[in-house]
Parts: sequence; C-alpha cells; structure tokens
Amino acid sequence: MRTHILRTAERCFAALRQIRSIRLSVTQPVLESLVVSLVLSRLDYGCATLAGLPSQLLDRLQSVQNAAARLIFGASRQVHVTPLLRSLHWLRAPEQTAFRLVVLVYCCLHGTAPAYLSAFLLRVSNVSPWQRLHSATTSALVGCRTQRSTIGDRAFAAATPAVWNSWCGGGGAVIHIVAAVPASAQV
Repeated sequence: MRTHILRTAERCFAALRQIRSIRLSVTQPVLESLVVSLVLSRLDYGCATLAGLPSQLLDRLQSVQNAAARLIFGASRQVHVTPLLRSLHWLRAPEQTAFRLVVLVYCCLHGTAPAYLSAFLLRVSNVSPWQRLHSATTSALVGCRTQRSTIGDRAFAAATPAVWNSWCGGGGAVIHIVAAVPASAQV
C-alpha cells in the first residue's frame, strides 16, 4: 500500500507541475476543474481501501491536496491551507476516506450497492440475542473480529462497521449528510 500511495502522490505532483505552467492562461474555474479532474480524481480512486492506514501515509496524500488548493488560489507555502480547503468544500484525506466508506455503507444498506458488498454488513437488529437492545433500534452495524490488527482491521467487513458506527453513532444521523451529496459524487 505504501508503494501505491507514493506513486499516486508522485503522479499527482507531476500533474500539478503541468497545470502550474498554464495557470496564468486560464481562469480560476477552469483551473479548479483541471485540478479536480487530473489530480483529485487520482486521490479519490480506491480511496475506500485506505481506511485504517497509518497517518504518515495519509499525510502524503494530504500534502498533494494542500498543494492543489494552494495552486488554485495562487497561495504561497506559508499560507495556512485549512481556509482554502474549506472554501473549496474539500475534506482532508482521512475524513475523505471515512466519508467514502460511509457513503458505500449507506448504499449497501439501501440496496444500491452490489450484493457481494452488502453481504458483509450485519445490522445489530438482525442478530437474535441483541434484538432487544437499544442499539437494535438504530442503524448500528456489527463488526467482525480479525486475527491481524494491521491488515485484518482494514478489511471491508471490519473497517466499515467501525467507521459507520463512529460517524452516525448507530443512530443514522449520517443519512442527512449523504442525502445532500449529489449522485455524481457518490461511490
């Protein structure tokens, strides 16, 4: 996974250098669409598989995103990037990874995702000993146990219940967030 992230970051920085050479010739909306289509699409590709990775690897992808935001606004490296990311409505790399997983779980729970992914998810309300618990009335998911904490915890069946339950608290609050996402941005 380390090699994949380093190569992705390398390709994204190369694309940013090419875009930087023409930035004075295009308007800011065109520049923004170029950055989104040539750089951020590479960061988003397979983003759900990055769940549970160490922060040092995700920091490399975050540095690409920071450089892209600075390029769009023509800001120097000394400018703080958080206001730039907010004005572009971009999530940071770890939050983007978690958001993609939450959207994928939402699609699985509502029947719009492939059946092979939905088979990995089990609601608390579907487990007979737990049906009388308070959590059975929520949309909480049951996580599976893994043998290897480094690789097994990143598997879809283990990572998605953890992310879903932490984002929505098992109460389905995330439904309002996902419903506001345009269909083109969903996984």
